[in-house]
Amino acid sequence: MKKPITLILILLVLVGAGAGLAVYYTGGPGGAGASGASLQRFSSAEEFVAAFRNGQKRQYGYASGGDMLKSASPATEADGAGGAPEHSSTNVQVEGVDEADIVKNDGDYIYVIADSTLFIVTAYPAQDARVVSRIEFDEGGSPGEMFVDGDTLVVIGSSGYSPEPSGDEAEVVPYPRGGGTLIELYDISDREKPALIRTVEYEGTYSTARMIDGNVHMVLDTYPYHILEQEDLEPADIIPRFRDTWTGARSADFAPACGFRDVRVVDPEGFTSFLSIVSFSTGGGDVSLNKKVIAGYSDTVYASPDSIYVASADWPVYVGWGVPEAEGESRTTIHKFSFDGPATRYVTSTEIPGTILNQFSMDESGGYFRIATTRGFVSREGSDSTNNVYILDPGMKLVGRLEGLARGERIYSVRFMGDRAYMVTFKKVDPLFVLDLADPANPRVLGELKIPGYSDYLHPYDENHVIGVGKNTVEASPEDGGNFAWYQGMKIAIFDVTDVANPREMHKVEIGDRGTDSYALYDHRAFLFDREKNLLVVPVLLAELTGEQKASPERRSDDYGTYTFQGAYVYDVSLDGGFHLKGRVTHSSGGVEPDYGYYGEPESVSRSLWIADNLYTVSGARIKVNTLSTLADVATVELK
Repeated sequence: MKKPITLILILLVLVGAGAGLAVYYTGGPGGAGASGASLQRFSSAEEFVAAFRNGQKRQYGYASGGDMLKSASPATEADGAGGAPEHSSTNVQVEGVDEADIVKNDGDYIYVIADSTLFIVTAYPAQDARVVSRIEFDEGGSPGEMFVDGDTLVVIGSSGYSPEPSGDEAEVVPYPRGGGTLIELYDISDREKPALIRTVEYEGTYSTARMIDGNVHMVLDTYPYHILEQEDLEPADIIPRFRDTWTGARSADFAPACGFRDVRVVDPEGFTSFLSIVSFSTGGGDVSLNKKVIAGYSDTVYASPDSIYVASADWPVYVGWGVPEAEGESRTTIHKFSFDGPATRYVTSTEIPGTILNQFSMDESGGYFRIATTRGFVSREGSDSTNNVYILDPGMKLVGRLEGLARGERIYSVRFMGDRAYMVTFKKVDPLFVLDLADPANPRVLGELKIPGYSDYLHPYDENHVIGVGKNTVEASPEDGGNFAWYQGMKIAIFDVTDVANPREMHKVEIGDRGTDSYALYDHRAFLFDREKNLLVVPVLLAELTGEQKASPERRSDDYGTYTFQGAYVYDVSLDGGFHLKGRVTHSSGGVEPDYGYYGEPESVSRSLWIADNLYTVSGARIKVNTLSTLADVATVELK
């Protein structure tokens, strides 16, 4: 999700261009990174407010007051107490750590968020599938993701809420406070009549969420870049606000999430935003709302069954003239929290060199935290980048490092699996590194495979085989400048790492030409794999070159194909037979037009799941049911 800060920064740069304003952006909205020790606290309200004012000035080039600018494999769940059939679940990174998504499935029902509506669909038996209820969101609210825990539904979205700051409204610069996040809990014991039981509104944008044993932990970012003209600015004017309302009770007033003494800070000299972890139980026991607040921000989140790690990059960037370029290199600050039932406990923070790609760049095993980063930058003109793995002990002290991998390239995917890690880097070819992490103090490279293309996502097949989903590539010609590669169509491969010193590409399948795309390249929750069923399903937007284009002597490697299909590719996959395309399922009713809007089109298949002997594909327009054996049509449920 793009943060609101991006737009504000762009506006300020444009203003600076016209007025000679030089903005020196020295990192994310948290300022400088931590130094490896626990975060600090503020000793007084004056110190807290002064740090906020200083952070605004340092970050955006203005200050408040008179100087202010005024313009794992998807789990198979067995029969539960309700007798639900076997079914798939969300493809998550860590077993036992559920991730919020737009589609959930409990075997009897499918829950889908589409077009600002949440649909509850009875899904089994398949021939009786139908929408049984809808939850509409009004007053500017919009659902984003959800969890289902037994008879409790948790919906997370945007509220459109922007509480007015205190003080004289005439003296308030008209910048938003960052919007609001809406959390709603429903009793769905009667799926046909979901009952709202709790509403939480929190000032800030939603980043991500995890659920462990019925306890939900959400990460949010708040950017209070509204600036108050008043000189008597108070901490309560800055700290994120929230409201927790139970149905039947009088609505609570908005209140600060905590006191200023409870806010931990990365840089006590200045800050501009807040990172919050909001936790609660879906059960009927502990009804508290736990809130941890740090003066910082989040980029990427990883969670194990025991801990949650929040990472934020500190980029030295030059965005004006007359100011020297920032010194040093990019670094990543990591905050560690431990889970304590429906709450979290802050443990410590640290900082490592480089920046990470996504949540799969982080992992925890045996209490040790492992993280893969890229240091430096990659470009066609020349690259100084290196790729590295750092291992930290439970107290987040560095105990091992492996540095200098694939110079001149950057990380495209990482997967940690026990004592091993698999890393794909890319610039012109795809080196797949097999790393040994069994000794935290001595990580080492076991083997390396170089092939054309790259993998955006790595998924375990078993302990000695890995599935990679990515793109084919063709090396650029000298006429194009060389030193890089043109991506082509999709590629799905199985890598055999039984001989760790000599990994090999065991099987592969290629899909389409340049322009072919998939949600699974960017979102692991769109990837469906079940080894026992030999089932692999990925959504594909297919782009194909015509026969005339392929035969033309003027054909170039950067020629795009024409969109001809969008839907699910369904494979029978095994180590013996490789990939066999069983068929394709599309929701498109009128074909795929050349200007097809992939990410906004309601008929784009974005998720798939299975229940008993049937495959269910989901788009914003409908759910289609096909048999797993032959893909014969069984039923269609319109989401309207």
